[in-house]
Amino acid sequence: MPAITTFLTFNDQAEEAARFYTSVFPNSEITHVARYPDLGPEAPFTPGGVMTVQFTLDGRPFTALNGGPQFTFSQGISIAVVCDTQEELDRYWNKFVEAGGTPVACGWITDHFGVSWQIDSKRLIELISDEDTAKAGKAMQAMMGMVKIDTEAIEQAVRD
Repeated sequence: MPAITTFLTFNDQAEEAARFYTSVFPNSEITHVARYPDLGPEAPFTPGGVMTVQFTLDGRPFTALNGGPQFTFSQGISIAVVCDTQEELDRYWNKFVEAGGTPVACGWITDHFGVSWQIDSKRLIELISDEDTAKAGKAMQAMMGMVKIDTEAIEQAVRD
């Protein structure tokens, strides 16, 4: 089976981003830093500057690249974090907010590097995917009115 890795291209913040992300999630570490070689005087990259950072987030592989200012992030791609408990969800959400992240809607937050994250609860996913379409609709409607996910409020909406 081929290795599949999430690859994130930053302007010049790959190492800073990897350090932040590995501080947020357990079982995470930077595994390798590669540096740009001397590509000559016309090259846009500084010899010895960080080129790529390989890291794991809770055991999942990622690579961050310093590719230059032409690369930016959009909400077309996001990283989903599905939490078992509201306390876990709150902890991750708060770490992103405290670092300068911007809350968006429906559990989405854009971190201070511009990467979009979905901080969701496992229970939310179960409820909006329920075979009972009325129940799923109530859960979805409750979620659509939220910025940070409140699992208990969604469960209450389904019960009402």
